[in-house]
Amino acid sequence: MIHLKKDHEIAAMRLAGGVSSTVLREAAAFVQPGISTLEIDQYAGERISHYGGKSAFLGYRNYPCQICISVNEEVVHGLASGRCVQFGDIISLDVGVRYDGYIGDNATTVAVGGCDPAVQRMMEVTEKSLYEGLGQALPGNKVVDISRAIQSCVEASGYSIVREFVGHGVGKKVHEDPQIANFDDGSRRSPVLKPGMTLAIEPMVNLGQRHVEVLEDDWTVVTRDGLPSAHYEHTILVTDGEPEILTCPENLPSEPRES
Repeated sequence: MIHLKKDHEIAAMRLAGGVSSTVLREAAAFVQPGISTLEIDQYAGERISHYGGKSAFLGYRNYPCQICISVNEEVVHGLASGRCVQFGDIISLDVGVRYDGYIGDNATTVAVGGCDPAVQRMMEVTEKSLYEGLGQALPGNKVVDISRAIQSCVEASGYSIVREFVGHGVGKKVHEDPQIANFDDGSRRSPVLKPGMTLAIEPMVNLGQRHVEVLEDDWTVVTRDGLPSAHYEHTILVTDGEPEILTCPENLPSEPRES
């Protein structure tokens, strides 16, 4: 069941989006060659607490980290460890914050000091596909319109879309209805978009083939061919007109409070 958010819920989600987007930006700026993913995770956790939030991921289905950190061929759900990132790596950071009972969920991919131009291009296309998709989050459209826009952008540039993991509704829970595939899955019953829907749109794009697998830690998803992957995400609100991006620093609460 898709829950249409009321005004007070939307206001709370703006605050959660403000905290999560600010922490994401700060964590991305914290990344540098030689730093460990554990240090990044601890820093992000400290910043979440600083703003009065709690990690939406820590403990969710027993996930052990504050944020998801995925390096190079790791697609999503990477685990923090003593691994140090090096110049030329790319690192995807996925930050979910619970604030005042609601969740803001967003992700970005950054190059550690720079990266191969072909990989940089893939990152740019992935981010572009996110905005192509959210541009279709209009009342009266269907979820599949978002999916098609992402797929068209990615495949026109010669990259592959991960199909096993998708975007989703978000609110009081990390995952709510509907699911938002990043490709047209052929479903004839795609939900109609209505004002009050809050969605986490998140394309995951591979430089090589689309196929992925989960490592023995039961969390980390990697590309089967070992080539890099990129991940971008925003939480958005479907309105009466253009969609509103909720995960933006402008929504950061002026006076943080306990979640």
